[in-house]
Amino acid sequence: MIPQIAQAPGLVQRVLDFLEALKHNGFNGDIATSYADRLTMATDNSVYQLLPEAVLFPRSTADVALIARLAGEERFNTLTFSPRGGGTGTNGQSLNSGIVVDMSRHMNRILDINLEQGWVRVEAGVIKDQLNQYLKPFGYFFSPELSTSNRATLGGMINTDASGQGSLVYGKTSDHVLGLRAVLLGGDMIDTRAMPTALAETIAQEETAEGRIYHTVLNRCRDQRALILEKFPQLNRFLTGYDLRHVLSDDLQTFDLTRILTGAEGTLAFITEARLDITPLPKARRLVNVKYDSFDSALRNAPFMVEAKALSVETIDSKVLNLAREDIVWHSVSELIADVPDKEMLGLNIVEFAGDDEALIEQQLDDLCQRLDSLMAERQAGVIGYQVCGDLAGIERIYGMRKKAVGLLGNAKGQAKPIPFAEDTCVPPQHLADYIAEFRQLLDGHNLSYGMFGHVDAGVLHVRPALDMCDPQQEMLMKQISDDVVALTAKYGGLLWGEHGKGFRAEYSPAFFGEALYDELRRIKAAFDPDNRLNPGKICPPLGVDAPMMKVDAVKRGTLDRRIPIAVRSSFRGAMECNGNGLCFNFDARSPMCPSMKITGSRIHSPKGRAALVREWLRLLSEQGVDPLQLEQQLPQQRMSFRNLIEKTRNSWYADKGEYDFSHEVKEAMSGCLACKACSTQCPIKIDVPGFRSRFLQLYHTRYLRPASDYVVAGVESYAPLMAKAPKVFNFFLKQPWLRDLNRNAIGMVDVPLLSSPTLRQQLSGHQAINMTLEQLEALPHAAREQYVLIVQDPFTSYYDAVVVADFVRLVEKLGYRPVLLPFSPNGKAQHVKGFLTRFAKTARKTADFLNRVARLGMPMVGVDPALVLCYRDEYQEILGETRGDFRVQLVHEWLQALLAERAEQPATGEAWYLFGHCTENTALPASSQQWASIFSRFGAKLESVSVGCCGMAGTYGHESKNLQNSLGIYELSWHQALRRLPRQRCLATGYSCRSQVKRIEGNGVRHPLQALLEMIA
Repeated sequence: MIPQIAQAPGLVQRVLDFLEALKHNGFNGDIATSYADRLTMATDNSVYQLLPEAVLFPRSTADVALIARLAGEERFNTLTFSPRGGGTGTNGQSLNSGIVVDMSRHMNRILDINLEQGWVRVEAGVIKDQLNQYLKPFGYFFSPELSTSNRATLGGMINTDASGQGSLVYGKTSDHVLGLRAVLLGGDMIDTRAMPTALAETIAQEETAEGRIYHTVLNRCRDQRALILEKFPQLNRFLTGYDLRHVLSDDLQTFDLTRILTGAEGTLAFITEARLDITPLPKARRLVNVKYDSFDSALRNAPFMVEAKALSVETIDSKVLNLAREDIVWHSVSELIADVPDKEMLGLNIVEFAGDDEALIEQQLDDLCQRLDSLMAERQAGVIGYQVCGDLAGIERIYGMRKKAVGLLGNAKGQAKPIPFAEDTCVPPQHLADYIAEFRQLLDGHNLSYGMFGHVDAGVLHVRPALDMCDPQQEMLMKQISDDVVALTAKYGGLLWGEHGKGFRAEYSPAFFGEALYDELRRIKAAFDPDNRLNPGKICPPLGVDAPMMKVDAVKRGTLDRRIPIAVRSSFRGAMECNGNGLCFNFDARSPMCPSMKITGSRIHSPKGRAALVREWLRLLSEQGVDPLQLEQQLPQQRMSFRNLIEKTRNSWYADKGEYDFSHEVKEAMSGCLACKACSTQCPIKIDVPGFRSRFLQLYHTRYLRPASDYVVAGVESYAPLMAKAPKVFNFFLKQPWLRDLNRNAIGMVDVPLLSSPTLRQQLSGHQAINMTLEQLEALPHAAREQYVLIVQDPFTSYYDAVVVADFVRLVEKLGYRPVLLPFSPNGKAQHVKGFLTRFAKTARKTADFLNRVARLGMPMVGVDPALVLCYRDEYQEILGETRGDFRVQLVHEWLQALLAERAEQPATGEAWYLFGHCTENTALPASSQQWASIFSRFGAKLESVSVGCCGMAGTYGHESKNLQNSLGIYELSWHQALRRLPRQRCLATGYSCRSQVKRIEGNGVRHPLQALLEMIA
């Protein structure tokens, strides 16, 4: 039995007093103090882990001002605060042990736009892609780019002065910030903007907090102008953090405090709003994917691309390319970056031309292509091929692959993973190839593998050496390499922190700036935050305060993870290898990952959050000497006993009374998962939350009782066939209000679906081949078997949506084949979802044996529901391993695609059909929508794929009362919006749960695409 885990770190009284004072004074945001909430904020996209004391989620600038005002009271003068955005920083910028103020959950409103003056005003929690989605209809975009743009907040971009692709032309975030609203510790608010220096001098004379800041910044930047110009490098990326160089214009007539705050990493003030300039969308965009025989060739050829007046030049090495090939993302770009026959592509330059003069762009493109043809003909520069992409959708897909490169490196095989710690160095572009050659010699000298990609036009390359942070020796090696890279970068006149901020690397600042200029930074810090209470340990301490800086070799995730036995780490690979990339925070409601995160806004209910909680749970178990693998091995031999039941009842009773067990917090996070499995393919690490979720639930319920709904869900395949023998009787009772109330209140189930009536057998009366037994099929001559199609039943369509299976039988007959309905054999998916893994293993073994026997007939086996069919491929393989056998159950579209391969496409006529894909199917089989469209085209029909996320039903998730509001909310995010604008009778969905959700909410449902095909053929 899994033990109780009660040793969660508590909160100090002063923090509790502060939180109580916030509530008493009208704080409208959320306050989180649970261990789970704090753990999800203890990591970011770096290697570090630092547990905060509490987390605040303000709803407005007024809430932030209240936090800052109370923090200024003497009784709370020892508390520290760290602003946080999307948590995508690679250097621990937002990690600290104080109180985290997260702007991303609620402060995500776009407040104002002025197209005449070309600016937009936003709150700090607005996500970069969210803003561009809003701006696109106006013909504008916010041009600073970064790979995490679908989850990085603008406040985070401002605090780290983020930049990426296209920065040579568009610049950094700081080049586009027109003004900021910031709250100082103590509650004072300042609004920054560019102003005449004379006006700044007037403000500097005021006896206010703002006046003190203006006085210090203005005088120090003016008095030390010569030193500042000498030390700040002449690079496109110049510097991040307290940009003394650009506070004053070159003629000293303009002053802008914004430049100090942009890049300050939250060490000076809370930035709550920003006024940003916006850029017109280019009318013409062209992309050239240039392929090379080596990465060094790609690097050395990149300056030529820049000279060709390209907007940007992005480079990717073979390691990243090969990881991309193994990921779902390659499906979207494989035709745009095709392999070169008989040559190995070891490097890629992605070159973009963009602008409003289409003729000029075409000329620049032609000039480059002619030059590339010449290089290839002369076998120079390592160019082995190139492809041009001119459509916007294709360009975005290529950049989507490039953006995912960061996360893909975390999926490298082995214990050592490419990690960020010196990966945004910047040197003059003309020195980049030589610099990287030395960089590679340095890493090769330690026999390390690594991945490389980056923005060669700006002299920035992301280099991530592969290290195992659970190995103390390799952890020490990280610091040694970091020191060596600092020296190497200085040799080439570059920067260690050219793009991703300083964070824990600020310990190198004194050596870089020199004592005199470093003291100027400390004076700036002292003017804003004299007591060092805002994100302490970052950038620099205030002058006069002897405070330690964060260190590169600070406590890392691996420091804690290594306490978990290696065997356990390997077994729970998904949870252990989450690298914090945060793709699961994607704001886009049309993205399938992660619906529970989207509807709750809570990081606990994300793959990253769930992985963090499971890691800590495993660590705490190991500290108690408990081996979860051993417990799992013992479960099949254990039998339920009265004593065990009494013990579970007692434990559950104490839990209801509030007895703490960290396992309850993990359980809450797991219960919110829809088991849609999007994370198993969409996540770069493919962490597969439903996999370790089921394992956790199984062990959790060795200590605590299960809710009744678990047994109802897990047993559906046992009772549904029995109830289907008298559907009218059971439906009569299921419709009764008293039984619905009983289901809701006693069992925890809502909107329980009615059984199909007439039943499947009744609907198929008269179909001769339907009732053939397995023995009769085995007796058929081999030649005759080619005419048969075997239909594999699942409990949901066969017993609750039988017309779909019946229509598939009719479709098979229309296509000239003889359908046979195989005897129903339980799939076990529901058992897996609820963590009945011992039962699931028995179910899977029995059904696998049956299907392997059927497979030997050599007839195609086809199932209708994606979730159940894919369970045979995924969960069966996971639980059975090699004993699964080699049977294959196809989905309807897979069988039709092969069957109709020789049939020519026909011109589309009539109104289009619209396909709403099942989230598990869309992510596991990304070509499914295109294949359905191809099938429809062979019958002269047009099928359009509708971009939506999860429907919110996810099997039985939406039927559980505790999930009802979230289920309805998830549906509203994308499905309801799409269905409202499309003709319902032309909308189709492959998933039973999706069709069930539409019917429940909209009153009438949608059909399966096979039913539309049957209508066409009929």
